[in-house]
This record gives sequence, C-alpha cells and structure tokens, in this order.
Amino acid sequence: MANAQVQRMSQLMAKTLRDDPADAEVLSHKLLVRAGYVRRTAAGIWSWLPLGKKVLANVERVVREEMDAIGAQEVLLPALLPREPYDATGRWDEYGQELFRLKDRKGGDYLLGPTHEEIFTLLVKDQCTSYKDLPVILYQIQSKFRDEARPRAGILRGREFLMKDSYSFDTADEGLAEAYARHREAYQRIFARLGLDYRIVAATAGAMGGSKSEEFLAPAEAGEDTFADCPNCDFAANTEAINYALQPVDGSAVPALEEIPTPATPTIETLAASLGVQASDTLKNLLVKVDGEIVAVGVPGDREVDLGKVEEHFAPATVEMVTEADFADRPDLVRGYVGPQGLGEKVKYIADPRVAPGTAWITGANKADTHAKNVVAGRDFEVDEYVDVVVVQEGDPCPKCGTGLKLDRAIEIGHIFQLGRKYADALKLDVLGQNGKPVRVTMGSYGIGVSRAVAALAEQTADEQGLCWPKEIAPADVHVVAAGKALQTELALDVAGKLAAAGVRVLVDDRAGVSPGVKFTDAELIGVPQILVAGRRSAEGILELKDRKTGEREEVSVEDAIARLTA
Repeated sequence: MANAQVQRMSQLMAKTLRDDPADAEVLSHKLLVRAGYVRRTAAGIWSWLPLGKKVLANVERVVREEMDAIGAQEVLLPALLPREPYDATGRWDEYGQELFRLKDRKGGDYLLGPTHEEIFTLLVKDQCTSYKDLPVILYQIQSKFRDEARPRAGILRGREFLMKDSYSFDTADEGLAEAYARHREAYQRIFARLGLDYRIVAATAGAMGGSKSEEFLAPAEAGEDTFADCPNCDFAANTEAINYALQPVDGSAVPALEEIPTPATPTIETLAASLGVQASDTLKNLLVKVDGEIVAVGVPGDREVDLGKVEEHFAPATVEMVTEADFADRPDLVRGYVGPQGLGEKVKYIADPRVAPGTAWITGANKADTHAKNVVAGRDFEVDEYVDVVVVQEGDPCPKCGTGLKLDRAIEIGHIFQLGRKYADALKLDVLGQNGKPVRVTMGSYGIGVSRAVAALAEQTADEQGLCWPKEIAPADVHVVAAGKALQTELALDVAGKLAAAGVRVLVDDRAGVSPGVKFTDAELIGVPQILVAGRRSAEGILELKDRKTGEREEVSVEDAIARLTA
C-alpha cells in the first residue's frame, strides 16, 4: 500500500465555527460551513476549501470508476457555449430566465452550460460517421450554471454546481434501452458505494425531453422533491409524474343545473360553509395565462392545483397567474364565481381526471354572488383536455394497486432519460448504416449531482455533534487528536506518520494553544470515521479509539491502533 499524506490541522486552511451561519436553513448548509468545508462567495456560489475539495474529489472518483466500468469514455467540454445549437433545439428560449446568457466583445450570443445535450450531439456528429463508430457512451464531470431565482440550502440549490453528465449514442432503440439499463445499474453501485440511502422513482422529462425517465432520490427533510411510495407494491414516483386514469361515471340521474344565490362566497371555504357541503363537492376553477391566452383549470374544491404540473404540460409555453387587469379586460370572467359552463370557445378548459364525465359539482355561475349546483361534466360543460394537475396528497390511491400512498421529501441526486431522437433530429445527427443509407442516431442522457451528493450525504448521516462521513468519501480515514501537551503531540504525530506510511489517510490535530475540549468538538464536527486520541495515558503508549458513527470507545496500544486501522 502506498504512503498517504498526513494532513496537519496546524497547517490546514479550515477554520471551524461554533455558531450556525445566519442564513443557513438546512443541516448540510450549517455543518459544511461550520466544519470548514465550504464558504459562500455569493448567493448560490460556493468555494470549496481543502477538506471539502477532498470529499468532492472522492465522490468524483467513485463516479469515474463506475462510469469507466460500463465502458464510458471521459471527455471535457467547454462551459462557455455558443447560442446556435440551443436555438436549434429550442432550449435557448425554453430555459427562460434560468439560463445565464452573455455576449462577447463582437456582440455574439453565448451561454453558460446548464447541461450539454446539444454539444455532445455535435461532438459525435463530428467524430462518428458510420454505424461502426457506435454505440458509444461519453461523459464529463464539469461545472453547470443555472440562474436560480431563489438559491438556497447551501450547495443543495446553487447557481453553479458540479455534475456528471453522460450521453449514450446508438443506431437502434434496443441499444438505447441497453445503455439506459447499464447506467441504471451503475448508478445503483455508485450510490451504494457513497453510502446514500436512495429510491428510484418514475419522473417527468421536463426541459430534457424524451420518453422514459427515472430519478434517484435521497430521502431527507431538506429535499425539495416530494415522492410517493406505495407500501403495498413496488410503485414509486415523483409526485409530478403521477397520473390517474379517467373513470367516467353515470350522471344521468342528476337533476338539471340550478343557479343559487350565494352572496359573499368567492372562495371554496366560504362557499362550503354557506351551503353546508364538503369542499370536495365543489369545483374549483383556477385561471392562468398560457403565452398570454387565458386557460381555466378545473379541480375538486378540496384539492390544490400543482402549478408545476400545469407548467410541465404546457412547456415550453410560459404559464402565469391572471391579474386584476386581466379580469378588467374580461367582464365575462367574474372573479370568485367562474364556472366551466358557458365558457365556450373563449377560454380553453382543462380539468383533472377526477372531474370525469358524469360527475356533478357545485361551481361558479359566471355571475356575481351566484353559484350553480348539479353541474355535470359532459352534460353542462365540456373538458377540452384532461390533465392530472392536482397536488398529490398522503393517502391518495396508488395508480398501480390502489393502496394509500406515503409521501416523503427527498433530494434529487441522479436522473436518467431515454431522450430518443429529439436532439439528433434538431441537429441532424446521422451515421451511415449497414445498407449504406443514413441512420438517425438515438440518445440517452444521464446526470449525477456530484456536489449535491455531498450535501445529501451530510443531510442523511450527520448527528447532533456534526458531520459523520462514510469512509469511501471522508476527507481522511482517521482523525488523530493530540490532547495538548508536548508528549501527547509527539505521540500523535508519531502514530500519524506510521499510519500514513501504511496507506491510511490521516488528519492530525497538532494545533498548539487550542484546548482539548475544542479539539474534541472539532473532531466530532469534521466527521472523519475514526477518531484516535493521544490523551492522559500517552506516556504509557495508550490511545483512545472512537468510532465516530457509533460513538463506541476503547483504549488501545499504539500497535493495536495501527493494526486495527490498517486492517
């Protein structure tokens, strides 16, 4: 085993903090700053200090090893990219305000890459001309840039972040399916090696496009994704990807529509209270603008509209809420009393599948202080398009088996897509086939949030004392602490040297003038898997070995410590 380097805290640029940063909202943000792993440069932009860079590099190493194992080849593409390829695919506009755009001194348009489908496609177009050149998998580990409206949670939601993105290129759909499966298995190995608890869930493709899409989610309170998990079957999905089938009912026995006076009831809550009915008996109609055109969205009154699903459905169009000015321009739309009956062709009406043909509702009558009851879908109004747009709730039936779903928060750590030919079509990526005719290439895209994985691990493994890294990615294998006196420091450095000579990565706290209590606190905060203390029995050659995760302690001789830590 090759010699490892001893990191001496007396020389290490890593100042620990006793208090949480004032702007810290989540555990990983607090601890990574306090333990001296990262420092904020600007909103959503972070600098990695020596300890943090070691952890980040360890995650990169694991990712590289597993990507190389499936035959992927590493490249490095630029972060500064020309506009033209993104115009060809429509993503220059589709990304909207999240895209960092800039001009060079000659007035040319450029962007900072949020993801690299277009550029990889053009690279393969340049390098691969025949079916004999494929299949191929290319990947890179590189900084990405997205102008988040509200960067938060430290490195979890930044404007610059480190990502592994890989792309597969095949001449047939069967090859794409195989590359997708290989990536899926590689991701499982990567996250297992990193020590992450994760779930694989069905997902939407979003701005990436394509068909099949799955996310790898790390359950954590700090997560911004909500996923549904069925306790009875293997169904799991991001809530944005859950869709329910339309189930029409027989509404023939429902009496005729009847308008009823309902003064001062512009909300579902006031309406239900006034009529003595359940909110679920009412039909809520939310008005939005899609590229400037008003669209009504109908959902049961006890449910909330998931605007993310609405935006996903209409992408790349811009979706906005209607304003007071919009109501002023449309006197036929009575604020608080909108109903789907009578909207006609003036307003497109989309509805959740729960508003199925034959269902009866209490809803607005399109008159001030008036509602209508016995309003039947398919009889009194028509739905232009059914789209599952409600926020999924705990206990909603599993689309696969009907059991009540459980909801959890999670951090997205990976995402895999079967892109198909979206980018190949836009950029005309063809190779010469076996029959001498051009064949359009099919693609897959696969991402891992490398810097995000560090935060996810911090969220999942930290305890009340601080960080608690798995050995695979920790900045050192053992943290040797010299309790303070010269003899203890001498022993600590001697043991550290012997461990390093045996290939063990060592961080040694040899700082002078720092109390033992501060050193012990810092060791817990920094979170190296094993802590070895040269303390009160140093003169006897006895050390204390502590497992950071379990808290188990035992006294060991120098020889035993070295044998144990090099095993």
